[in-house]
Amino acid sequence: MTLAAVLFDVDGTLADTERDGHRIAFNQAFEESQLDWNWDVDLYGVLLQITGGKERIRFYIENYAPSFLNKNNLEDWIAQIHKIKTKYFLNLLKEGKIPLRPGIKRLLDDLRSNNIKVAIATTTTYENVSTLLQCTLGNDALEWFDVIGAGDIVPNKKPAPDIYQWVLKQLNLSAETCIAIEDSENGLKSSTAAGIRTIITISEYTQKQDFSDAILVLEDLETTGKQIDTQTISNLLNQKQNK
Repeated sequence: MTLAAVLFDVDGTLADTERDGHRIAFNQAFEESQLDWNWDVDLYGVLLQITGGKERIRFYIENYAPSFLNKNNLEDWIAQIHKIKTKYFLNLLKEGKIPLRPGIKRLLDDLRSNNIKVAIATTTTYENVSTLLQCTLGNDALEWFDVIGAGDIVPNKKPAPDIYQWVLKQLNLSAETCIAIEDSENGLKSSTAAGIRTIITISEYTQKQDFSDAILVLEDLETTGKQIDTQTISNLLNQKQNK
């Protein structure tokens, strides 16, 4: 089987965005909204079991601040808090405080030089993705990717396979010819449910999760004894295919 595309998750995979990115931005949004909520490092690890920022806020309300369930126009209010949070998160990106993880740029360069398609499959907003890419890879970074699947373009977020199925459809490729790179158990469930073999690069919040369905589990793409490149990924695709 010939490798046709590599599909990347974003948060925790392209960059360590969670603890010192999204979490900080949520807390800044809460402060601006005059809420006394504070998501510390440990609590945020629990909340990350829920994919999607608006969904995460609602889960927090249901489990930690249920009095807000009676608020008028609750969903609109949650969306407004999330909009404020996005503003603060984008500021962190523009300030250069969230770099790419080790090996990401090198692998992207290598894949593109070998004419392998690259795509994004994430539940974070398109604005978050585009700003991260442009702030870390340059103004033309969006052109590096053949498809960017982000945000609310599908009805169900990870661990549902919807976003990966959508990206595969846009690429006009079968799952058997692709590899996904993820960092979380929810992401792994999403990609494998779509039939895509998956490499895991664990992050701080996901190191104790179940990755038994991954074809390879790494700390990152650089510190594994040898660099992960196009040939390595192609070999993994065919090793799994031949089992």
